[in-house]
Amino acid sequence: MGPVAAVSAPRRSLAAVLRRALWWTLLTLTGGVERRGALPRGGCVVVANHSSHADTAALLAALDARHSPAIGAAADYWFASPWRRRICSRLAAGFPVRRTGGGLDDLLSRAADLRAGRAVVLFPEGTRARDGELGSFHRGALVLAEHARVPVVPVAIAGTDRLLPKHGRLRPALVRVAIGAPLPASATPEEARDAVAALRRRTAGEPLADSRARKRVAAVAGSRAGLALGFAWACAEALSWPLMPELFLAVTCAALPRRALKLSLAALAGSLAGGLLALQLASSGVQLPQPLTTDRMRSEVRHELSVESAAAVRHQPWNGIPFKVYAHEADRADVAPSAWLARSALSRGSRTLTVGLAFGAFGFLAHRLRRRYGLYLALLAGGFAAGLSLVVAGWS
Repeated sequence: MGPVAAVSAPRRSLAAVLRRALWWTLLTLTGGVERRGALPRGGCVVVANHSSHADTAALLAALDARHSPAIGAAADYWFASPWRRRICSRLAAGFPVRRTGGGLDDLLSRAADLRAGRAVVLFPEGTRARDGELGSFHRGALVLAEHARVPVVPVAIAGTDRLLPKHGRLRPALVRVAIGAPLPASATPEEARDAVAALRRRTAGEPLADSRARKRVAAVAGSRAGLALGFAWACAEALSWPLMPELFLAVTCAALPRRALKLSLAALAGSLAGGLLALQLASSGVQLPQPLTTDRMRSEVRHELSVESAAAVRHQPWNGIPFKVYAHEADRADVAPSAWLARSALSRGSRTLTVGLAFGAFGFLAHRLRRRYGLYLALLAGGFAAGLSLVVAGWS
């Protein structure tokens, strides 16, 4: 190994570690990435199915950094402009492969890397497939493996066609990478394709572990009934119901993150409608029960309203006093309904939307753990009960 190669090898290894950390983090944020199997020791040619631009990210996140994987990329696309070339070479360890003449020479130039123990990753289909169909494999990858005398490793990627469909938009999905048993360098393109196809069938066909409770909650949350339930829950809480709407959002938004904004807006609308209704009922002399509230809460709210009028409701999201106490006591302070609606929309909106979107983000990030949704509900119930007890005790 010459002096230049000796210096570049550690840098290459560090770059591989950083790339793996980068793409693992990004894929974790978009649904997670799982790997099964491992590459053999020494250099190898990895052949994988190709259905999405996210396939490269999946492989860089899943393959061992010690192999410093280099990924073959279409020269006429990824190296057609300076900025694409920089992105492909620096973030994806890509090297150009011509698709029209000269491509085999590009591949054979990586033989030294293979003998040095690196992994060269190729998509033998040559382009992204549609509808999960696996196309025929070109022979270049097998010629390279035989030339360098290294094994061919079939790898199946599943989930990237949902994460980033061809000509589609990014959306959350779990990505799975399955690494198969090495094939000899003398394997044919048909044998390599069959190995990748069999791996992909098993990987894509394996159901993702899920919770029945999550499925049922998600079904309700995704329907019109879910929005109506969120509205009714929040409206009832502003009148008498003891469980705040944020608990409803914690249950539903974590189960169905893509619905978080709509559910939060429905809960906010119900809370504001319930607040106005509570104001009108109080002015008519109707006294609704207020469970889990204390005289000290009511006394504090009366004082705040006497000093700040409708603006006093800004304290509600943070002091633990239920919204229904503010709504009921606002009539005694002669707060105008219009001023009450404007101020409560700002204060309630800040908390309701923040909580709903936060639990939606949590559900999005915890996509891989949705089979534990029942445990999540148990912890949520326990935490809520403990927190509510502390609030009531603190205001007693």
